Amino acid sequence: MNAMDTHLKQAQQLGEEQSIWFKLSPLLKGNTDNPLRILIQMTERYGPVIPVNMGSERVVLITEPALFKHVLVTKADDYIKYFDGLKPIFGKAMITHDGALWQKIRMPQQPAFHPDAFGDYIPFFVAAIKTKMDQWGEYAKTGETFEMVEQTWTLAADMICKALFDRDMPFNPHVVFKYVKMYTDVQEHKGIRQKKQSGEQFEITEADAAKAMEAWASVPPAVIAADPRDEREKTLLKLIQSCVADPSIPEFDQQQAIDEIKQYLWAGTETTALTLAWALYLLSNHPEAAERVIAESEAVLGDREPTAADYSALTYTRAVIQETMRLYPPVWGLIRIADKPDNIGGVDVKVGDRIVLFGYSAQHNPKFWDEPEAFRPERWMDKSAKRQVKYSYIPFGAGKRSCIGGAMSQVENTLALSLLLRRFRPEYVGPVPAPINATVTLTPKGGLMFRMHELNKTA
Repeated sequence: MNAMDTHLKQAQQLGEEQSIWFKLSPLLKGNTDNPLRILIQMTERYGPVIPVNMGSERVVLITEPALFKHVLVTKADDYIKYFDGLKPIFGKAMITHDGALWQKIRMPQQPAFHPDAFGDYIPFFVAAIKTKMDQWGEYAKTGETFEMVEQTWTLAADMICKALFDRDMPFNPHVVFKYVKMYTDVQEHKGIRQKKQSGEQFEITEADAAKAMEAWASVPPAVIAADPRDEREKTLLKLIQSCVADPSIPEFDQQQAIDEIKQYLWAGTETTALTLAWALYLLSNHPEAAERVIAESEAVLGDREPTAADYSALTYTRAVIQETMRLYPPVWGLIRIADKPDNIGGVDVKVGDRIVLFGYSAQHNPKFWDEPEAFRPERWMDKSAKRQVKYSYIPFGAGKRSCIGGAMSQVENTLALSLLLRRFRPEYVGPVPAPINATVTLTPKGGLMFRMHELNKTA
């Protein structure tokens, strides 16, 4: 089988009918602006544990924080992570593994995501943000509109390449973003399906997806082969390469290295990008909050570039990021497969059941949050306010399988907001509220269209 045939076969697996993402899609129809409201209405009617038979599979939807803890923490070893629908994208990266093998692959990479390492990354985050500022300066001059998720995705990819891989991006991030978009709506990839992007209807065929898959597969080798940017010794790429050279980790071969890079350039990049794009959308609709971000940036940073010590001082900006992830969690639901019989909230769980932890519902539930639909960053700063119920906020999951890069993502986005808003006023020009599309991630339906205005300040 030649390379193109392989990519065609992989493309045919995307969104296939046995994928739970495909099977969940009928539950998400009916509300075109926010399909997750359908699931929330189901939980209000049927309670916090809802078993649903879908053909040969049984899906159990859970919505309560105590039940999230049961699956993710208390009995984590009894529930296997589900990501079969995305194996064509991530290969054998650790995101698709569980158990001892997952731990063996993750452990040597963990030091790159320790908070002590973030200080070394900040200059490279800032360099990527400055590159984005140059592009936004051009948009401000022309007055043209542009789609924000593409902008934040390319920024996040640049930050990861510079900080974690010691590389300037050896690929066109706007082209790669379009590959990512082609795969995001996985339930639409069976055969030839009709899609709408940016209001224009067009056809995606399996051959188109295979060509995009082939191009996507070329990205990690390009990163590895690119010239180092600063010849740094402590980078994630160096850790990954040392694993390949370590005979005590035979599982960590060159293909594993390539797949790990895929994981960071996709999963890590997309979640960071979506959070920043939704934050800019919320701040455009709440200009008083944007002014507070600007005032805090000026008070903490003045005209200088940020350091590691500044992150903790940007309290309001951090609160904006946290509140954004509460309202628009990039991963709206986590999926696990029951590996042993169990009982969740009085409902018997069978081996093989798909457990959907509906985090979006808990994060919008008035039982756990005052005015849950309101954008109130202050709720994360008020020490006297009612404390949130533990596990009612799980944008990065919980327990030992929580996202390895969650803390770093918050640093990236806090610094990006602080620096970008000091120079620009991004104006959202789309419908309010922005319609959402719930597939693997929580994306804006049709994108988030913006116009850029440059302030009479310099960064």
